[in-house]
Amino acid sequence: MEAFSDGVIAIVITVMVLGLPTPHGTSWAALHEAFPVLLTYVISFVYLGIYWNNHHHMFQATDRVSGLILWANLHLLFWLSLIPFTTAWMGENNFAATPAAAYGIVLLAAALAYYALQRVIVRDQGAASLLAGAVGRDWKGKLSPLLYATGIGLSFLDRWLAVAVYVGVALMWLVPDRRLERTIAARAAVDPGEPAN
Repeated sequence: MEAFSDGVIAIVITVMVLGLPTPHGTSWAALHEAFPVLLTYVISFVYLGIYWNNHHHMFQATDRVSGLILWANLHLLFWLSLIPFTTAWMGENNFAATPAAAYGIVLLAAALAYYALQRVIVRDQGAASLLAGAVGRDWKGKLSPLLYATGIGLSFLDRWLAVAVYVGVALMWLVPDRRLERTIAARAAVDPGEPAN
């Protein structure tokens, strides 16, 4: 399942980069026209990197996979697969209100899908599971959807404030969260036969 998910995320990134326009001209000024598209690409690439990283860590702390977990994972991948579409739409239209709101809606849906996947795994493996202990209160996971909803609303008032909110959430997640790594390392120290990955 991890290999499939990694492949989907890699394809999503590839689709995004193939959608980047070639600048018309040979000067640095030629990049000016492509700036909105490049900016949305960078933001989306960072988001996909964050999801890939966190997804990888979450499944390191998962002992088994059920059918419900597979479906919850597909739900997450569905929303991530829409990121290239909303990235291109927002970038090509210079962060206009509706495309910026649509981008936020996809980010919100992906965040909710990731949270649902996490809850399904915890429910399947129990409150004493490695993942349940590592996740804890998960304040970033609970705060992110509220910020995305704020960004969606702001997109109709000031598109740059909406983009700032989306960037702010990405920066919040870029700060390394070592909970899972510490928990996995602690389990490996207690049970040396268990791979730390």
